[in-house]
Amino acid sequence: MPYTKTYRLSFIILILVLLLCFCINISLGSVLIPFKDIFNGLIGQPTEHTSWQHIIHEYRLPKAFTAIIVGSGLGISGLLMQTLFRNPLAGPFVLGITSGSSLGVALVIMGASIFGGTLAGILTSKWSIVIAASLGSFIVLLVVLIMSNKVRDTMAILIIGLMFGSITTATVSVLSFFSSAEELQQYIFWGFGSIGNLTWHELFILFLIYAIGIVLSLVSIKTLNTLLLGENYAKSLGLNVKASRLLIIVATSLLAGTITAFAGPIVFIGLAIPHMTRQIFNTSNHKILLPAVFLFGAIIMLICDTIAQLPSSDLTLPINAITSLIGAPVIIWLLVRKRKMIF
Repeated sequence: MPYTKTYRLSFIILILVLLLCFCINISLGSVLIPFKDIFNGLIGQPTEHTSWQHIIHEYRLPKAFTAIIVGSGLGISGLLMQTLFRNPLAGPFVLGITSGSSLGVALVIMGASIFGGTLAGILTSKWSIVIAASLGSFIVLLVVLIMSNKVRDTMAILIIGLMFGSITTATVSVLSFFSSAEELQQYIFWGFGSIGNLTWHELFILFLIYAIGIVLSLVSIKTLNTLLLGENYAKSLGLNVKASRLLIIVATSLLAGTITAFAGPIVFIGLAIPHMTRQIFNTSNHKILLPAVFLFGAIIMLICDTIAQLPSSDLTLPINAITSLIGAPVIIWLLVRKRKMIF
């Protein structure tokens, strides 16, 4: 009972912190909007400046919701991979999902000049890049799923994913060698990651696929707890390891692949948030960890995006730079303080 009360209080605190970070994220930026006007704008009341309505509804709200989806989705997919492979260094991209997306985008951006003129302009449009990234991640996922049915060892799947990552990285390097400076710059900017460019329509599509991934993750909670005891023990309990492994891989791919397609390859969040959550909650029970990772991922991503906006400035820093610079020292401090990893 005391543990239940402690977790309940922790979740209440995290939800309140999430709401506070959400409001701060909407408030701060090149234009400072007071909390009172944010509240008025959200409920349809007039704000002090009429332009603030447009800023809140058309730019900052979609960006804040995207940050929540990206942070929570990558955090949960990282938790799934670390549990499946029982490897603290596993993240949402160990299966080669991001590498597949990167290759798809590289083919569109750095290969578009081959087609020239109008067709090149169409190929490098925003939706073309999203579709290319989605197709790239889907093809890698398809190959990994086929391989997962051929091999018995889960670690073999991890190695196969890493090898696919190496192949796609090499292919991108070859494309980069023959590309113009402008194409390279566009590809590098995509690699920085961005959560502030989605419209409501794009955000709705992202949310639909994200929601499917979250539902599959929730369905896998009991399986994840069983896999912590080892695959052989899980089999002795009657768990269909192959089917469970397939479900977890699909859930991770939907979350990580879709987020990468719409927001670019966001680093650190998927690897570090599960560790941060385990250290603070001191549990390996996924019934607690999954919602906690959801909240922690959303909070950290909102904080990173708020800092990246450089409040009161027109400049915006790459989100990947902020997630790494802030997150890595925090994880190092937590691990040194705890002296061991909860897994």
